Amino acid sequence: MNTEKNKETLRELIDTKDFVAHVSVDCTIFGFHNNILKVLLLKYHDLDLWSLPGGFVFNDEDLREAAERVLYERTHLKDIFLKQFHTFGRIDRTENNVHQILLRNKGIEVPKDHWIFQRFITVGYCSLIDFSIANTFPDAFNETCEWFEVSNLPKMAFDHDRIIETGLEYLRMNINTEVAASNLLPEKFTMKDLQCLYETILGQKFRRNNFQRKILSLNILDRLEKLYDGSANKAPYLYKFKNRIYNPTNQYPISNEEEEN
Repeated sequence: MNTEKNKETLRELIDTKDFVAHVSVDCTIFGFHNNILKVLLLKYHDLDLWSLPGGFVFNDEDLREAAERVLYERTHLKDIFLKQFHTFGRIDRTENNVHQILLRNKGIEVPKDHWIFQRFITVGYCSLIDFSIANTFPDAFNETCEWFEVSNLPKMAFDHDRIIETGLEYLRMNINTEVAASNLLPEKFTMKDLQCLYETILGQKFRRNNFQRKILSLNILDRLEKLYDGSANKAPYLYKFKNRIYNPTNQYPISNEEEEN
């Protein structure tokens, strides 16, 4: 990596006058693969800290445009479903001085009242993808990006651990619509495939018959032909998501309380 080029790019960023003051975006990208739920994180240069793909908002772009641009710049991910899920504005959310340490390590001096050190309110976006499609894309801030299990996060910058926790809560509360929009499953899938996905995201196990009954009661699936694979086992039905998904209750489709009853 060209250290001088990296430093120059970082200097250009902090000298930019075209950002909206005190507003940023952060993208919580959850990945599902082999029944493991992970989150995509980026590591700062010269720092033992990880962060979500995030950045600042230009004066001439919408928030969603900023989120899409920042995500592409940080990871090369594009054309994925992004959902705004929460705004984070605690007064102390940036008090761990990550930018100050980063600039000092690069030998870049800026005034203490520079905009990059001031309070920022960040708008969170999230998505659920197959993590095998993501590539690394180092930039002025980040040297690598990796997937981490949501239950075993590294040391995080700012309040990004809280953003991840809130994003996971949103994902669980809206699992029907988020799973349908994520394309994690093939167009046709078995009930077992869907149950594995739900169990991974919700972090709980379900009885097969109870899961099937309650999922079908949500009226979000169309049942198709049976899957014949030549084995002696009973052939399961294939399903696909309906074109229009609507969850009026905004609640978990299944809960531990229901399962125990």
